[in-house]
Amino acid sequence: MGPMGRRARRRGLVVGMAAGAAMSNRGNKKQDDSTSQAPAQSDMASQLEDLQNLKNQGVITQEEFDAKKKQILGI
Repeated sequence: MGPMGRRARRRGLVVGMAAGAAMSNRGNKKQDDSTSQAPAQSDMASQLEDLQNLKNQGVITQEEFDAKKKQILGI
């Protein structure tokens, strides 16, 4: 796969992760305040772990990792 293919794949993965996070966040907003935050934290940890793996594999850059990490953490 050439450089353009890798970039397109990388963008697709990052966009896909962003869409997943957006869907997850929408679901969290609908939850009752009395529900536990553990599932949301577990989902966040899972997303960050996946993101770290993409960075370690060279699929995304450090800058992309940092931006997505801030988005996941809501910073």
